[in-house]
Amino acid sequence: MTTVVERAADLAAWKGKSLGASDWMALDQSQVDAFAALTGDDHWIHVDTARAQRELPGGTTLVHGFFTLALIPWLQRSVYRVEKRGRGLNYGCNRIRFTSPVPVGARLRLRQSLKDCEVLAGSTRLTLECTIEIEGQERPALVAETIVQIFDA
Repeated sequence: MTTVVERAADLAAWKGKSLGASDWMALDQSQVDAFAALTGDDHWIHVDTARAQRELPGGTTLVHGFFTLALIPWLQRSVYRVEKRGRGLNYGCNRIRFTSPVPVGARLRLRQSLKDCEVLAGSTRLTLECTIEIEGQERPALVAETIVQIFDA
């Protein structure tokens, strides 16, 4: 269920609370290959399926950690929505930890809670606790504290 508010400043009521979880999604090898080509991170654990089958536990290639991190803006669209808003920007990250490898094909989702909500002149800055979960695993793929600034409409 998506948390919906009228204005970004209305999220202040959610400070210290869970905003919810996104829908599940999976990444396939073609997406991982495209990310490798785009970033230059073509280490064999990501792109060489034959070698991964022989040498990696589980026998499959692994999704890039930074690809997993880059999914947060996409996945958070199904966690919360601000109805009346202007532009938004990724302001930064306070902390990022890649806590478990993600096998290609595994299903992922984002769970977010609001750590802080700072209402500024003309915008609202949100500090979000983000956890990318792997379906069927206790340990998440990553935990991060991200900052988003949403400008008023």
